[in-house]
Amino acid sequence: MAWRGSTTVSDRIFACLPYLLPLIDGLMFGYVSLFREFPALQVLLLPLQPVVLVYGSLGQFGQLIVFFALFFLVVRNEKINHFIRYNTMQAILLDIIVFLGSIVLRVIALPGIAFAVQTVASTIFLGLVAAVVYSVAQSLMGRYAEIPAVSDAVYMQVR
Repeated sequence: MAWRGSTTVSDRIFACLPYLLPLIDGLMFGYVSLFREFPALQVLLLPLQPVVLVYGSLGQFGQLIVFFALFFLVVRNEKINHFIRYNTMQAILLDIIVFLGSIVLRVIALPGIAFAVQTVASTIFLGLVAAVVYSVAQSLMGRYAEIPAVSDAVYMQVR
């Protein structure tokens, strides 16, 4: 059930695409912790490889442009369906959480506490993957994904 009208199949697909942004940015947490311990998990990332290569080739400045382009050209554009704008804003907020998590990881990354770094990185990565999978599944069903605290901030941004 959609909050504001019905959604088409194309709206549902376009609503899922922005979730690639936090997922790709959050892969570094997986490499710090899980992929080093379980290399077989990298097979799950093979479908994302072309997107990772293109997004990674943009450099940090290009990635920042993509971030702001999504915000100003999609979220703030009221001609675009509310469902797409909502999911784009939620993906942007998840990406901000990934950025803040990387700052936390740098702060605690001292030589003697490698276990704490791996634990925090694993927690951030698994939480991010769970949030992205849940959001994409809800979007594909045409529902608004409700993530506590994040969705409240999204509703304040997307009118």
